[in-house]
Amino acid sequence: MKNIVIIPTYNECENIELMVRKVFSLNIPFDLLVIDDGSPDGTGAIVKQLQTEFSGKLHIIERQGKLGLGTAYIAGFKWCLEKGYDYICEMDCDFSHNPDDLLKLQKACADDSADLSVGSRYVNNLVNVVNWPMGRVLLSYFASMYVRIITGMDVMDTTAGFVCYKRKVLEKIELDKIHFKGYAFQIEMKFTAIKYGFNLKEVAIIFTDRTAGESKMSKGIIKEAFLGVIQLKISSWFRNWK
Repeated sequence: MKNIVIIPTYNECENIELMVRKVFSLNIPFDLLVIDDGSPDGTGAIVKQLQTEFSGKLHIIERQGKLGLGTAYIAGFKWCLEKGYDYICEMDCDFSHNPDDLLKLQKACADDSADLSVGSRYVNNLVNVVNWPMGRVLLSYFASMYVRIITGMDVMDTTAGFVCYKRKVLEKIELDKIHFKGYAFQIEMKFTAIKYGFNLKEVAIIFTDRTAGESKMSKGIIKEAFLGVIQLKISSWFRNWK
């Protein structure tokens, strides 16, 4: 049973070494694939230096320029499938996702019959977010509600980026047909998996806003997600989901 975590990075020099060491300290073994979009702060160089210490476990794909979160994950998914990994996780580098929760996500897929598990901020009628201003909490919560209404997905945290996939999910999804690059990518992946009949399970986590580095959120990303959901729903009417 081979587990791996994909972490996309852009200017995460303050977090990357701590994250690498934390992932490799977990009780369940995970390999780690960093996809760095040409970080000018030297994030990629730090990873390559750490590869000498974690040979065969720490991997990096270096890309030229900011090409988008979605394309980073698609590249990572394809790489992991080629290398034969069974459970493929994705998470942020800024510790907003607690690496300890990787154990819960992997267990949900390995032992609890989930095909993909989502680290959710909004299950059990709770909002488990730390250090966010109230305006951003409300924006995120109601954005997920909007997505549920438009798509019909029974998922509380539709934009969550802390996910574990069984390889069969990524093998079934036609990755080259996943179009969105920002947070809409996370919605599209969940929507597509559910339409194909896979079982999604939400796992409660506590999301903590980053304390180092800068957020990658932008108005363009928000706009893509808002309009993309409608496009996603309409296009689904004309697609064969068998």
